[in-house]
Formats: sequence, C-alpha cells, structure tokens
Amino acid sequence: MDVKRIMIVGQPGSGKSSLATRLGEVSGLPVIHIDRIHWQPGWTERSKVEKTRLCLEAEAGERWVFEGGHSITWPSRLARAELLVWLDRPVVLRLWRVVRRAVTQLGRTRPDMADGCPERLRSLPEFATYILTTRNSQRARIRRLAGTATCPVRTITSDEEADAFVEEVRLQFATKAV
Repeated sequence: MDVKRIMIVGQPGSGKSSLATRLGEVSGLPVIHIDRIHWQPGWTERSKVEKTRLCLEAEAGERWVFEGGHSITWPSRLARAELLVWLDRPVVLRLWRVVRRAVTQLGRTRPDMADGCPERLRSLPEFATYILTTRNSQRARIRRLAGTATCPVRTITSDEEADAFVEEVRLQFATKAV
C-alpha cells in the first residue's frame, strides 16, 4: 500500500477524527477534518457553498488524509483518493463515544473541531437522535459510495482492525523513509 490520499468515512462517533489523526502522525500526511470546514467559531455553520468550496480546495492537494462528510463532495474526493476507509461501527458504540466525548471534553474545543467550538451538553440529545434516526440510511449511503470506488476500500469494524491498519500504514511510511 503506497498511498498519498486517504479518504475516511463513517457515521458520527465511529472514530473518523481519531483514525485520521493517528494516520497523519504515522505517515506525515496532512490531515483534513471536516468539522474544521463545517463549523466556524461559536458553532456557526458555514454555508453549503462555502463548505463545498473549502472541501474542493482541500481535496485538490497532492497528499492528505481527509475524514468526514459533506457528502456532496464525496464523489470528487473519492475520485482523487487512493484508498477509501469506511469505519462501520455499531450504533451503541458510536452513541457511547459521542456521550463520552461530550462529557470528557466539556467546555474545551477538540483539535479536530473549528476554533471557538467547545464541547457542550445541550446539543447532545438532538445529536443522539440524529445518530439513531439516520443509522440505517447513512450506512446504506456509505455502502453505495464504497460500491462506486475505483480505489481499494478498507472496511474497519473494530478497534483492533483500526490499530492493525494504523500499524500497516506506519510500517509502509517507515520503509519509505529508509
């Protein structure tokens, strides 16, 4: 596996940001977090046009790990990706991770989030509802995306598989550095 552009998709709480960060650390590839594109300070959502423009600019780069949504740009991002990683995790685990993240990061802005967007509990009930009500439709949407890929697709369903994948990438890039 000799890749310069890795696209990561998955539903909320599946571990996209964490995996992207880890891959960036072991590969030296720049990491693009969709939440830094989606949000502006104070939890102000960017316009769809602006998000699309920023995604297209980012995906035009020669090297990246790009995680997350804004699915309107998925086809063009996938066309440039050399590997698609789908984090397909159970809904109970994803809900647990979202709640844990909100509680442990309360009042702080995560590194994968836009500046000025501290974690808060008040939006947790509606986010949990979104996770539950879209679990089947969003999973089907990602499955359809994966079916259109012309690059390899890696489906990860467990932490052990994620760890093994990070190690694979680490070894690939360590070998290239020698």
